Amino acid sequence: MFFDIGDQQFVKSDDIVMMIDQQYVDSSVINGEMIEYQQNLNDKQNQTDKPKTIVVTKDNIYYSSLSITTLKKRSSLQMMINHLDDYTDGDTFT
Repeated sequence: MFFDIGDQQFVKSDDIVMMIDQQYVDSSVINGEMIEYQQNLNDKQNQTDKPKTIVVTKDNIYYSSLSITTLKKRSSLQMMINHLDDYTDGDTFT
């Protein structure tokens, strides 16, 4: 399943490693170095003007203009939809 991270960007939900609030990247030397290293490996084609969240996947880094709170809500909703079959009675749809 794909996950909408805003700005018409979609990533495969299984590929997401972490989502980082931009303010923590700015305040952490280690996070900043990790992002800078990954940027040097990849192009910056998906960087927005004012990113609020950085989404790290297995192969790339994406910049989202959506807040980390919004992305967390979306991921929670998506997980609930994915597991909807767990909460339904098997005989309901037969």
